[in-house]
Amino acid sequence: MSKSAWVPAAFAGCLAIVLVVAGCASGVRGTAGPDGAATAPSGPVPAGLEDFYTQQVDWGSCDGYSTDGSPLGDNLDCAKVTVPNDYANPGGATVHIAVSRSKATGDKVGSLLVNPGGPGASGIGLASVADGTDLEERFDVIGFDPRGIGASTPQVACLTAAEADAKRKENDVDMSPAGIARIEAENREYANNCAERTGVDVLAHVGTYDVVRDMDVIRAVLGDEKLNYLGYSYGTRLGSTYAETFPGNVRAMVLDGALDPEQDPTEEVILQGAGFQDAFDAFAAECMQQADCALGNDPAQAIARFRALVDPLIDQPAATTDPRGLSYGDAITGVQQALYTPNLWGLLRGGLESLESGTGDSLLTLADLYEGRSNDGTYSNLNDAFTAIRCVDDPPVTDPAVVGEADTRFRQVAPFLDDGRGTGNAPLDTCAFWPVPNTGTPHTIVAPGIPPVVVVSTTEDPATPYQAGVDLAKQMNGVLVTNRGTQHTVVLNGKACVDDAVTDYLADLTVPPADLTC
Repeated sequence: MSKSAWVPAAFAGCLAIVLVVAGCASGVRGTAGPDGAATAPSGPVPAGLEDFYTQQVDWGSCDGYSTDGSPLGDNLDCAKVTVPNDYANPGGATVHIAVSRSKATGDKVGSLLVNPGGPGASGIGLASVADGTDLEERFDVIGFDPRGIGASTPQVACLTAAEADAKRKENDVDMSPAGIARIEAENREYANNCAERTGVDVLAHVGTYDVVRDMDVIRAVLGDEKLNYLGYSYGTRLGSTYAETFPGNVRAMVLDGALDPEQDPTEEVILQGAGFQDAFDAFAAECMQQADCALGNDPAQAIARFRALVDPLIDQPAATTDPRGLSYGDAITGVQQALYTPNLWGLLRGGLESLESGTGDSLLTLADLYEGRSNDGTYSNLNDAFTAIRCVDDPPVTDPAVVGEADTRFRQVAPFLDDGRGTGNAPLDTCAFWPVPNTGTPHTIVAPGIPPVVVVSTTEDPATPYQAGVDLAKQMNGVLVTNRGTQHTVVLNGKACVDDAVTDYLADLTVPPADLTC
């Protein structure tokens, strides 16, 4: 999911990501030109950080950068940029940020930094996002793995692969006092594992406020006086926070699938639940146009039919060719994964048909995609990083009464995710036991003097509801582009109305007309 200080037990969580791509290599102190040639850094250099802002980027092969084993594009170069773990102590430990580059093929404007969201998603492969578009001619497109993620080091690490598999089998549906105590003990153990295996000094600095400082170092060593940025989903929080931190360093910024920085994180989760319910309803309506839809042909019965398919998994996993079987949690996760985009609705429809017949392979495949599990049984650190970042970014919810009320409301707005076992009480989530304090709080963005920012928001986005984009555009005095559809994010996804407006803005600073609707 996107940022949240609390995650309901009925909602395993939806990471607000666009792509899960991966990336790894070396950064050396010095200065950097577009091909590693020595030049002066561009833009202002904060006092005490000269060594980082004047380092050389040694571009080379991307071999070894992909953390999930998938090949990166042949047109990409990769490197690492060195930054301080703690910007208040630049002489202390350092962090190495994995970056990738697809070089401009034409009249170059500068670099375009891109981020896929999460939090926790690797962005090293996202440098290929503009391939085949006009943007690939005008920009060096730069992907990066934010600190703690993917090929950047050190990496957030909380669970082994075996432990992650075991955790996915846990059915955290018991809302009795004993069940809540057990879930909270699991959450506390997870937090302790993260502290022991990652280190509290690293965990304390994986949040958004440190990442945007890294982004400014990357901007400077790439030779750009001002930042060009495209952020998806949680990447919009990186963008808005960068604009607030470095308002004078922004040239152009596109934020797609926005988070509202001033929104209460618990309220955000509830609104996200409502968004996924809307997406489920849209999927069910389309599914029912097919004669073999496992949800039947009566929209009023779609939720009941769905629950009849998944509820038995609480007691008995479905058979799969994989010896793990399909647990209840994985079934819910697989469905959530598919609801991000209509491109996966066909696979979801087939998965529910198979489940009706007693087999769960398709939904397990979708769940593995969501969880970052490769065919060889290894995991990316997507989920571990997601938890670590959101626990630092926002205040934890530690009042059981608040959590219980929120769980009740969530079940009401997302009945397809309600297992019917709510009691009005719910467990505190992992962030309540996190070993380091939060560094962020909800607030209104204040970024005086920034140029016009373009915010793109989709009317039926399940993960980042439309209104959040409307509100963010107002906070940043930006221009809102409305996309009509049911999907999570849309920029550079082939919709000409959106892509043309974004391309003209990034390349030539032509601001889209007010209230453009696509």
